[in-house]
Amino acid sequence: QVQLVESGGGSVQPGGSLRLSCVASRSIASFDAMGWYRLAPGKQRELVARINADGKENYAGSLKGRFTISRDSAKNTVYLQMNDLNPEDTAAYYCNAEPRDLRYEMNYWGTGTLVIVSP
Repeated sequence: QVQLVESGGGSVQPGGSLRLSCVASRSIASFDAMGWYRLAPGKQRELVARINADGKENYAGSLKGRFTISRDSAKNTVYLQMNDLNPEDTAAYYCNAEPRDLRYEMNYWGTGTLVIVSP
């Protein structure tokens, strides 16, 4: 069983920044991809950003340019740098790890970290 532990959430004013961290209990290099998702009140869960084993990044279209995903394999950690935050970014943010073979493992999820953007 893999554990993903997120941190870095909190309250911030519009225009502010936060950096989320996700520490995995297993080498992140063992996964096909790592990603961040968010769930806002009254909305469906959505992909925020994802980085695959080759280092290719992809983002939700509206977030590209403000959010940046990165990783530190030596620390088994994935980061999400969020800049110029606005109230629409308020959500619980979840770390996700995609196994290389879903026949043998399921997707792993963290318990989430809350981001609140408010004046």
